[in-house]
Amino acid sequence: MKTILTTNALRLTATAGLLALMTGVGAAQNPDLTKNPENTGRAPTATEATKTNSDLKEWQVAKSAKTDLAQAIAAAEGKDEEKGGRAIDADFEKADSKNPAHYAIKVVYPSGKLVEYGINADTGEVYKSENQPIERYFTRLKASDFQNAKVSLKDAIALAEQKAPGGKAYEAEVEREGNAVAYEIKLALTDREGEIKVGPDGTVKND
Repeated sequence: MKTILTTNALRLTATAGLLALMTGVGAAQNPDLTKNPENTGRAPTATEATKTNSDLKEWQVAKSAKTDLAQAIAAAEGKDEEKGGRAIDADFEKADSKNPAHYAIKVVYPSGKLVEYGINADTGEVYKSENQPIERYFTRLKASDFQNAKVSLKDAIALAEQKAPGGKAYEAEVEREGNAVAYEIKLALTDREGEIKVGPDGTVKND
C-alpha cells in the first residue's frame, strides 16, 4: 500500500512539474508585452507587432521596425528632385487600417518647400508624400535656419543613440534655441522610452 501511494505521489509531482514547465514555455512564447515591455521587439515586423497587440505604445512597436530612423530620414531626404533637403521632424506611427507602421518625416528644401513623407518602417520605402505650408509648423524658424544649422537631425540622432547605448531613436522634433536649431530625440530603451536633447553645437543632455 505504501509503495502504491509513493508511486502515485511521484506521478503527481512529475505531472505538476511538467505543467509548470509548459506554462513557463507558453508565457515565454506569448509574453504579455504591456506588462513586460522588455520583451518588445520580438515581433517579425513593426506592423505585425501592432496586429499582435494593439495596446502597445509607439516606442514598443518601434523596437520591431526593420528600418531605423536614420535610414528613413535618408530615404525621405533623397526622394525629391530638389536637392539639399533636410529632415527637421520625425514621428513614428503604428499601423492602422489604411497605413503600415511608418515614420512621418518632414523635409524642408532651400526653396522653402516643406514635404512630409511616409516611410514604411519595415521596408524603408516611401509610400506617400504631401506638400505642407512651413508656417503651419514653424512660425519662428525659417528654411534657411535649418539649412545653416551646424548639427543636422541625422547628426542629432546619432549623438542621442551614442548617449544611450542600446537605445533606438524613433521620433525627433526641432526646437528653437535662441536663433539656432536644437533637437529633442525620443528613444525606445529596454523597458521604457527616454528623451535626449541635442543643442545647436552638438551638446547632448538628458531631458
